[in-house]
Amino acid sequence: MLAALTLLASSLYAQKFKELALTPPMGWNSWNTFACNVDEALIHEMADAMVFNGLKDAGYQYVVIDDCWHGQRDSLGFIHPDPQRFPSGMKALADYIHSKGLKFGIYSCAGDKTCGGRPGSRGHEYQDALTYAQWGVDYLKYDWCNNAGLNSVGAYTTMRDALFAAGRPIVFSLCEWGDTKPWEWGNDVGHLWRTSGDITDCFDCEVNHGTWSSWGIMKIVEMRKDIRQYAGPGHWNDPDMMEVGRGMSLNEDRAHFSLWCMMASPLVAGNDLRGMKKETIEILTNKEMLAVDQDSLGVQGYRYDAKDSLEVWVKPLVKGDWAVCFLNRSANIQKIDFEWSRNVVTDTVAHRTLNTNETVFTLRNLWTKKNIGSTKKNLQAVVPSHDILVVRLGKK
Repeated sequence: MLAALTLLASSLYAQKFKELALTPPMGWNSWNTFACNVDEALIHEMADAMVFNGLKDAGYQYVVIDDCWHGQRDSLGFIHPDPQRFPSGMKALADYIHSKGLKFGIYSCAGDKTCGGRPGSRGHEYQDALTYAQWGVDYLKYDWCNNAGLNSVGAYTTMRDALFAAGRPIVFSLCEWGDTKPWEWGNDVGHLWRTSGDITDCFDCEVNHGTWSSWGIMKIVEMRKDIRQYAGPGHWNDPDMMEVGRGMSLNEDRAHFSLWCMMASPLVAGNDLRGMKKETIEILTNKEMLAVDQDSLGVQGYRYDAKDSLEVWVKPLVKGDWAVCFLNRSANIQKIDFEWSRNVVTDTVAHRTLNTNETVFTLRNLWTKKNIGSTKKNLQAVVPSHDILVVRLGKK
């Protein structure tokens, strides 16, 4: 009784955990490649690969098991992992991941069943939160299937309160698909929120599944053009996990990764980390691009201009720097001749202006990692189909 009263009292002052996800979370999630085919041996191997391939050193932290890890609830309602798939238990798995210097993430759902038909958290939020805390969970992805018409704000706030009452700081990822505009209410509830349905490994397509669709990279980018003002340290727009290394071309992988960095997106890899191609590792661990995503100013970039399938994106950075990228969405090579002096950029979210008539900036190509002059001259370059050029502007 005393424990129950203590839990109730603590929940009366519930809030999300502060000082978490001050930059967009980085990690890996099992769903894109493995869906329900998860077990503890696989997760061990992914944690090992994250360290071996340099992702940990580049800043990737979270190893997240998505749907289908669940076994059954016991007679008291507490959830247990599938004993065949996770015979050592989740606490042992968390300990293994932590021993690698990484953090452990898990999945549940606001409905009575998960999207994969396993036990959801509806009606068991406080039990599940307490269980996750005891296991050593650091990150919770919370889905929205089988929700029976629940109010999304109420459902996600209930789990937020449960996590807070359990006492272990856990990054809370709201996977509500953007249905009820979580960017408008999510800041007080979670640390990131999905802005769309599920991603798929194509540059610009829709895969119709009948009652729902999966979306290509550019489709997701186009869905939410006007919500960047809701993102910032501790509260991020999440366009879903990355498809880098999952079948698109090298150009498309590079463009996809660059756009996620420009949009200050959480960077959660979804590929098989074992036996990755050298080019895939180079994309995922490009520290100069990662610095754009992880910039402490925490401002999401935006499309500044578009003409003939060539787009210009800008993102303000700390210390007066800027990232500018040129995206070629067309099937043909595009030439750039960008006159800096004629493009004065005013960002009303960051309250910053890029005016090269007043300040000369140096230019650094973030993919070739070479300095390429300054804004005194036009930027002239060629961008292949479905590829990108990203430059960082620094004050001279």
